[in-house]
Amino acid sequence: MKRLLILISMTILLFSANVYGETSDDSDMYTETAIVLEASELKETEEVEGFINQYQDVKLKITSGKYKNQIFDVKNNLSENDVYNIVVEKGEKVVVSIQEIEGEDINIYISDYMRQNYIFYLVIIFILLIIIIGKKKGLKSVVTLAITMFAILKVLLPMILKGANPIPITILISIVVTILTMFIVGGINKKSIAAVVGTSGGVLVAGIIAYYIGSQVKLTGLSSEEATMLMYIPQEVNFDFRGLLFSGIILGSLGAVMDVGMSIASSMDEIHKANPNLTRKELFKSGMNVGKDVMGTMTNTLILAYTGSSIPVLLLFMAYETSIAKILNLDVIATEAIRSLAGSIGLVLTIPLTALVSSTLIKNSSSK
Repeated sequence: MKRLLILISMTILLFSANVYGETSDDSDMYTETAIVLEASELKETEEVEGFINQYQDVKLKITSGKYKNQIFDVKNNLSENDVYNIVVEKGEKVVVSIQEIEGEDINIYISDYMRQNYIFYLVIIFILLIIIIGKKKGLKSVVTLAITMFAILKVLLPMILKGANPIPITILISIVVTILTMFIVGGINKKSIAAVVGTSGGVLVAGIIAYYIGSQVKLTGLSSEEATMLMYIPQEVNFDFRGLLFSGIILGSLGAVMDVGMSIASSMDEIHKANPNLTRKELFKSGMNVGKDVMGTMTNTLILAYTGSSIPVLLLFMAYETSIAKILNLDVIATEAIRSLAGSIGLVLTIPLTALVSSTLIKNSSSK
């Protein structure tokens, strides 16, 4: 769910900002979309210093922005590294970079394949399935998802980009998102209040553990290329990279912890309705039994989600027979391990906390 949220958030961000066709005030470079009208077979350039590069003669029709519907003949140069090559065929849609050079001269480069439509299709299918299967609650889920994306894209990220401390902002937004999500989906009642308390407690525990352990093992927060690239952005913000790391851990664990909190609170509410004569202790025990079943799958979800993103790195270690001691002490591996384990610990502690609050609220209200 975390990765899906990131995917949808990025999609909305790209198109709400009109990425294709936008350019900064002091730049003459445009990013637009185009369709390939004609594309030649691969051709070879003359040998230079022992290297022979390939290229294609391509005819493009620009489909967005300032040069929309204009046709250009471009040379699509390829390198020796297939990873970075964009080999095109007639009818394919691509992303192009258009650079204006003094007057009316322009250079056009094919920079990538156009993938946005398929992302949109998946988003639409996802939303339709939620509404069709969940009906009224499904529609509420879509609303809460929109609120979450707005909070991240329009509040959290802009504030961090302005140099604000990411940890308190992330904690505050996580709690607000949790409250709004629970109350919109479940209504303002005992069940939702218990889920809010349990989720907030679990996320805070995950953040505290990650912060403490991360400080002890001296994590840098620079284990990813994206974090390193932030050092060179034009805004010249002095980021607290460790703070960004812990902020990501809190936000990353929120979805799974929220799921567990609501599942237990909702189950306990249904159990009480089915048998109002259960004592507080018996109701708490029932909630714990539900939580134990959920715990086994959700902890796996967190671990597998983080492990799945690290498969290429793990394969490299295995291929070169790197020792376990060296692997565990690498910043990138320690970061992912702490991220996974802190989130899982927060998730596990959400279970008894939610069960305790839920059983107390239910029995107190029923005794009145």
